[in-house]
Amino acid sequence: MIDPPFDIPEYLAVVSTPIGRLELLSEGQTVTCLTIEDNGSLPHDDLPRRTNDVLDEAATQLCEYFDGSRQEFTVPFTANGTPFQRAVWDGLALVPYGSVVSYATLGSNAVGTRGGRAIGRAVACTPVPLLIPSHRVVSATGKLTGYTGSAGVAIKKWLIEHESADAS
Repeated sequence: MIDPPFDIPEYLAVVSTPIGRLELLSEGQTVTCLTIEDNGSLPHDDLPRRTNDVLDEAATQLCEYFDGSRQEFTVPFTANGTPFQRAVWDGLALVPYGSVVSYATLGSNAVGTRGGRAIGRAVACTPVPLLIPSHRVVSATGKLTGYTGSAGVAIKKWLIEHESADAS
């Protein structure tokens, strides 16, 4: 038997949301990737959907988040990254719903550095945005900066407003 190419996910689900379609990937036990639609497409649009229990639960929790009945995600996920990235993502997980934090404060709290660019790169590498609330990070002046995809700032603004956070 020939193994499939490495980039074909074992499990794949797509959820329609107010910010566009979300692609969810899983290896079986956890969500391993969440991608927000960009310019009408997702990385695996051409592949058939094959869901499992964890992706079904993730889809349910995401729908609850978008309808306003969920503030925290409990679905298991795997976020592979460097120790520095994982420390930043752990810090992001502590930013409560409806709140924002600056890159510098996040860095200072999570890894003991205020190096905004390094923190920004780690935030940008979040493999499961929303589940890890990377949209809750703003500049030191409160300005909304990049997020995932070409409509990133607009999506970030929508998410922060959805959570009724004051980003200024």
